Amino acid sequence: MIEVFLALLVVLALLWLVGVLCLRGPDLSAFDQAVGSTDASKPAPSPEHAAVVASLGTVSQTLKGTPRRQHLALLRNYIDNVFSLDEASFRFIPVNAGGVRAEWVLAPNVDTNRRLLYIHGGAYTMGSPKSHRRLTTRFSEVANAAVLSIDYRLMPEHPRMAGIEDSRTAYRWLLENGPDGVSTASAVFVAGDSAGGNLTLSLIAWIRDQGLRAPNAAVALSPATDGTLGSPSLKGNIATDPMLGPLFKSLTRIPRTALLWGGWIANRVRPCDPVVSPVFGDLSRLPPLLVHASEAEMLRDDSRRYVNKATAAGSPVTLQTWHHMVHVWQIYHPELPEGREAFEEIGKFLRANS
Repeated sequence: MIEVFLALLVVLALLWLVGVLCLRGPDLSAFDQAVGSTDASKPAPSPEHAAVVASLGTVSQTLKGTPRRQHLALLRNYIDNVFSLDEASFRFIPVNAGGVRAEWVLAPNVDTNRRLLYIHGGAYTMGSPKSHRRLTTRFSEVANAAVLSIDYRLMPEHPRMAGIEDSRTAYRWLLENGPDGVSTASAVFVAGDSAGGNLTLSLIAWIRDQGLRAPNAAVALSPATDGTLGSPSLKGNIATDPMLGPLFKSLTRIPRTALLWGGWIANRVRPCDPVVSPVFGDLSRLPPLLVHASEAEMLRDDSRRYVNKATAAGSPVTLQTWHHMVHVWQIYHPELPEGREAFEEIGKFLRANS
């Protein structure tokens, strides 16, 4: 019995050691200092923000009364329908972007030779071009560009790399194809939120390494940058994040090494590999990049560490944060004043880098 117990301890020790040496990646605590500009002029959220938080509570209650095996289907249906869009002036054109399902999103009178690839969020398991039209329509307006919103392949039906490959394929296609047919883009941008922000950051590094035409600029909204779950705010901001906190609080009780092993097995990619954790990659020679994050959200330090490291590497990266906001609060515009403010900043940034 003692021999079995000792053997078990040895196995656990080896699993922990491999997790530390091969899965966690280098220590990033040197990049934890505050950086960028914060919306300090408004220390309290707008009254409209309370309604946003209240709406999230209804989702949590619904999940509690639903069998776990049905959660993903429920969340996919919810996210595809919750952000209704009544603007009849926008056009949505289905398209095959080199083998990737997508839609063109066109605000009135935009320059279709200016193009923006949009990669939606949804924890790599949910979301679609439909679910993120509140964002893609506004990006089309502020960028004066045709937005290609891709319906990349989701987990768990597809491996993690599938979404990465779809993003790369769509970007190559975008350079030479527009809503009106084959033509070279006059300006190119890339943007994404949350998981889509992660794919955006992974993509711009790949574009640089491939020697492809670089985007004029990129935007990442509340991006996930560290698949090793090392950012302090992942635990420190659980109580202040009304969206991600209830969804992922239970995962924080699981030992980090166990989560890393699970991620490696599920994704078939080491969690610290820069292709899924952009913060661990070479962050030099990136295009101009604007990152938005909330001081209250669990992913705040993913943004902070990435921006600090990219800045140290000489890349033109800017972080702007807002107090108290929910994860990817921009999607709640125009009702949410802070969402409107965020898009004003995005518009300024894209115009400055056109």
